[in-house]
Amino acid sequence: MEKSYMSMFLLLIAISCVLAKDAGKKDTKETKPKLPQTLSRGWGDQLIWTQTYEEALFRSKHSQKPLMIIHHLEDCPHSQALKKVFAEHKDIQKLAEKFILLNLVYETTDKNLSPDGQYVPRILFIDPSLTVRADITGRYSNRLYAYEPSDISLLYSNMQKALKLLKTEL
Repeated sequence: MEKSYMSMFLLLIAISCVLAKDAGKKDTKETKPKLPQTLSRGWGDQLIWTQTYEEALFRSKHSQKPLMIIHHLEDCPHSQALKKVFAEHKDIQKLAEKFILLNLVYETTDKNLSPDGQYVPRILFIDPSLTVRADITGRYSNRLYAYEPSDISLLYSNMQKALKLLKTEL
């Protein structure tokens, strides 16, 4: 009888040691708490970003500001490279304050936002009359709204063009 109690006691000790090791492993896997992601997704944390396409359209129409939509993917190296240059370009960050801003990591159901296909990164401008500005494009004929990091000066001039057309057409 005494042997069976001793066996049970040793078994309980072994189980508690195993459970204690598993609990210790869970604690060591946890690293720094992950910070919540802002709507900017790294494109300019000091800028005001809209959450949805519908909200962006509403704000553009009511504020009479043009809307700039950035389509990108978090795991796309081209998107990441453009994001880095965009976020570090002080003039673009300053000029972006004059826009309603939206960045999308998913496609919308509005076919006007993919006039020449669904690729990333692509940047479209929409005026307050809710018209996609097909006349404001990048330098590629097969991907009209695509920009690369080397196109940052073209993007800046297209942002200026969107604001200028806004003043002359409205």
